[in-house]
Amino acid sequence: MLAYIIRRLLLIIPTLFGIMVINFVVVQFAPGGPVEQMIAQIQGEAVGATERFTSGGADIRESAKGDNRGAGGTTSKYRGAQGLDPEIVAEIERMFGFDKPLHERFFLMIGNYMKFDFGESYFRDRRVVDLVLEKMPVSISLGLWTTFLVYLISIPLGVAKATRDGSRFDIWTSGTVIVGYAIPSFLFAIILIMVFAGGRYLDLFPLRGLVSEDWASFPWWQKVLDYLWHITLPVTAMVISGFAGLTMLTKNSFLDEINKHYVITARAKGLGENQVLYGHVFRNAMLIIIAGFPGAFIGVLFTGALLIEVIFSLDGLGLLGFEAAINRDYPVIFGTLFFFTLLGLVVNLISDLTYVLVDPRIDFESREV
Repeated sequence: MLAYIIRRLLLIIPTLFGIMVINFVVVQFAPGGPVEQMIAQIQGEAVGATERFTSGGADIRESAKGDNRGAGGTTSKYRGAQGLDPEIVAEIERMFGFDKPLHERFFLMIGNYMKFDFGESYFRDRRVVDLVLEKMPVSISLGLWTTFLVYLISIPLGVAKATRDGSRFDIWTSGTVIVGYAIPSFLFAIILIMVFAGGRYLDLFPLRGLVSEDWASFPWWQKVLDYLWHITLPVTAMVISGFAGLTMLTKNSFLDEINKHYVITARAKGLGENQVLYGHVFRNAMLIIIAGFPGAFIGVLFTGALLIEVIFSLDGLGLLGFEAAINRDYPVIFGTLFFFTLLGLVVNLISDLTYVLVDPRIDFESREV
C-alpha cells in the first residue's frame, strides 16, 4: 500500500504541471487581458467590475492623461491602445509582469506556487491566499450541508427503491428523481425565491448573505438560527438537484448485489431479509458510494455552487472565480486553479484509499498506476 501511495503522489506532479500548462496557454490567448483592462479604463471604456485597480494603476492613469492628448496614431498589439503613449503601455506591461516572455512568466509563476506564494490580485490589491480564506467559509458551509443532506436522503431512498423495485413506491419516487435530475439547481433556486423569499407568494427567507448584518451582536443560539435561516434556500436548491444521481447509483448498486449468488446462498441458509440486506449486501453495495464521498464533497464545494452564490448573493469561492475570470485577474485564476487542482488530485487518492477502509479485501499493490 505504501508503494502505491508513493507512486500516486509522484504522478500528481506531471498531472498538475500539464493542467497548469494547458490553462496558462489558453488564458494567455484569450482577449481582454489585464493590460487591455487597464488601457480600457485609461481610455474611459472600462465597466463595472474593472474599476478596482491597485494604487500603481492609479498613478499610471494620472500620468496618461496628458500623454494621451499628445499621442499620435500609434499602433499597438493591445486593443484600444491606439493613441496612447507607448511608454505608458510599456509601464502597464511592467506592472503586470507582461514585459517578460511567456515561458519565463510561466516558470516564475510555477516556482512561486511551489512555495505556495500565489501573489496578489491585480485588481483587489490583496493577496490571493487572503481572498480565498475570506471566501472559503461560505463555500464550505454550502458544500458540507449539501453533501451531508444529499447522502442522508439518497442512500435510504436508494435502498428502499432497490428492495421495492417495480412497485408503486419505486415508480413514483423515480418520477421525483427524474425531475430533480432534469432541472438544474439555479432554476430550483429561482422557484424557491419566487415562492418563499418574497417573489410572489411568501416572504419567509432572506435573499442575501450567509448571516444578518447585525449577526455579531446576537446571542449564540440566535446566531445559529440566523445562519440556518439564511442557508436554507440555497442548500435546498442544491440538494434537490443533487440527490437524483446518487439515489439511482445506490439503487443500481444494491440491485446488482442482491442478484448475486452469495445473497441466494445466504437466503438458503435461512437468514432473514434484514440480515441478508444489511449484513451482506450493504457493505458491498456501499463500497462505490462511500468511497466517492471525498470527491463528491470537493465537487460541490468548488464547482457546484457558482450560480447559487450569484443568485443568493453569497460571497464564496464560486463567485470569486467567476469575477476573476471576467476581470482577467490572472493571479486569482491561476492561484486558485493550482491549489484546487492539487487538492482534487489528493482527494482522488484519498477516495481510492477509502475503498480499502470500506473493504480491506481490495489490494492496490496488485494494480498498475
